[in-house]
Amino acid sequence: QVQLVESGGGLVQPGGSLRLSCAASGSIYMIYDMGWYRQTPGKQRDLVATIDRRSNSNYADFAKDRFTISRDNAGNTVYLQMNSLKPEDTAVYYCKCNVLRSRWRSAEDYWGQGTQVTVSS
Repeated sequence: QVQLVESGGGLVQPGGSLRLSCAASGSIYMIYDMGWYRQTPGKQRDLVATIDRRSNSNYADFAKDRFTISRDNAGNTVYLQMNSLKPEDTAVYYCKCNVLRSRWRSAEDYWGQGTQVTVSS
């Protein structure tokens, strides 16, 4: 199996920063795309940013210029640096990894349990 453990969420004032981490462990041969998504109650889960193995990244419009996604391939970890946070960034943030567990299997998506980010004064 594969486990994704997120950390780094919490309460921050508007204009502040947080750094989220997501570490993947378990039966992993290789991780392809890694990404962050967010969800608020009653709404769908939205893309925040994704990054491939070569560190090519893609951002939602609201994340451009404020958020930075990065990854450590050796450590199977993906990060999200969030700056200039706004109250509307309040959400549960989830990481997703596309994991190849062996050369004889197809890659599958795995999700973390989510970490709460609250931006409030």
